[in-house]
Amino acid sequence: MTVLDRDPGLQPERTSLAWGRTMMALVGASLLFLRWVPVHGWYAGTLVLSALMAALGIYVSQRHRYARSVAGVSRGRVHADVVAVLCTSAVVLAMGGLGIYTVLFIPL
Repeated sequence: MTVLDRDPGLQPERTSLAWGRTMMALVGASLLFLRWVPVHGWYAGTLVLSALMAALGIYVSQRHRYARSVAGVSRGRVHADVVAVLCTSAVVLAMGGLGIYTVLFIPL
């Protein structure tokens, strides 16, 4: 019996899927920002790059986060990844602020 077989609720899998959805939402946002590049120029490119870098960060850290969650379930003690949530929240807030700034203050 492996560690994965002992988790009847499959909590690490649900968490992994949620991070995957967040990653895909960031990629989708970067595609929307990509449409702004012909209108707003290089400044919109920074939005595309920041969204893709955040998605790449989630992708790269996903395996470590999953393994830590599985180990936490086997010990009976799972801790939330507060740093990852705060970093993702900061990136999303920054992209929203930069997007609003781009639309309102960058001349067409």
